[in-house]
Amino acid sequence: MVELKIAILPDLVVQRKLFDATHRKQLESIGDVIYNRTEGKPSPETLKDTIAGADLAVTSWGCTPLTKEILDRAPRLRAVVHAAGTVKPVVTPELWSRGIRVASCNDSLAVGVAESALALTIASLKNMWRLSQITREGGWGQGRELVRELYGLTVGVIGAGKAGRHYIRLLRQFSVDILVYDPFSTAEEIARTGAVKAELNELLAASDVVSLHAPSIPSTHHLINRERLLMMKDDAILINTARGSIVDEAALVEQLQQGRLFACLDVTAPEPPASDHPFRSLPNCIVTPHIAGAVNNGIKRLGQFAVEELGRLVRGAPLLGEVKPEQLETMA
Repeated sequence: MVELKIAILPDLVVQRKLFDATHRKQLESIGDVIYNRTEGKPSPETLKDTIAGADLAVTSWGCTPLTKEILDRAPRLRAVVHAAGTVKPVVTPELWSRGIRVASCNDSLAVGVAESALALTIASLKNMWRLSQITREGGWGQGRELVRELYGLTVGVIGAGKAGRHYIRLLRQFSVDILVYDPFSTAEEIARTGAVKAELNELLAASDVVSLHAPSIPSTHHLINRERLLMMKDDAILINTARGSIVDEAALVEQLQQGRLFACLDVTAPEPPASDHPFRSLPNCIVTPHIAGAVNNGIKRLGQFAVEELGRLVRGAPLLGEVKPEQLETMA
């Protein structure tokens, strides 16, 4: 019996972030592992050399599209597991035309995004950002009257993809109403998560916290515009851990300058925002440098998912992160 060959295509720097010694042993228990031994974005020639004769391949950040020329070097290739978020940087029609399955580790990335969104939700409701600054400046307790608990409130979730659903799952530990806007999910699907499907305008008007988890696709560009920001409650909190393009940032600045809303932005358009951008100085705007997903040790969670997904494939079990070509239009 010929041993399976597994090609690890990302460069050495990304490999070290993804895989620890335990992961490597697990990979080697599945098949003969061939690692890309270069540093820096892999060239097409490096990808060709590494993938040659492979049955399975792992891609990640920095990998270029798997073109016909690259795939011709691996005629037995059965599947590609992308140890990152969106598969769009690596997939090509050629993959699916050859019957090669594609899986994303986005579910693992989504866990970190959801946890970050929950942290921002709680910290903002508790008014921790302002109270911390007041305390640094010598005060004590001014602003306590603005503290709110994650209790008896309504949280609006825009986008019920993987990150949105993980966020909903976390919110179910609290006594809150959860509204969800997602045109690609049915009311029954949303109900099974423990939330209620709502129209966008209804959600914005009713929610104390609005958390964005929608993909960056043409239909979501500036989905949250001036008109929709005006629908939000005074003192509502807007959290964006998805993509900056979803928000009309000029309109958001206008509302923040009026003091109507509070915003937590892990993403902006562009990134980073200009050094003199109002987001950096407005007291009711918290900006973090795109850290909601996987950073440092959290990246190992993607490596673990990739290893487990390869194991599922070899055993003939369903792939948890499988991506079909028709899904690309609604994915980040």
